[in-house]
Amino acid sequence: MKLNDMLQGFIQYLAEGFARIFSPPKDDYKDIGVQPYDCKPYIETEANETA
Repeated sequence: MKLNDMLQGFIQYLAEGFARIFSPPKDDYKDIGVQPYDCKPYIETEANETA
């Protein structure tokens, strides 16, 4: 009985991981408004200045 429970738990663990990997993403960002920032900021240096 204990072996059966362990096997069932292992299969459930694998199935949940599989479902999480292949499910659609849950990043529900809105199309307008504040967007997540993932770039380096632009820093203007003397070489970039054209005056």
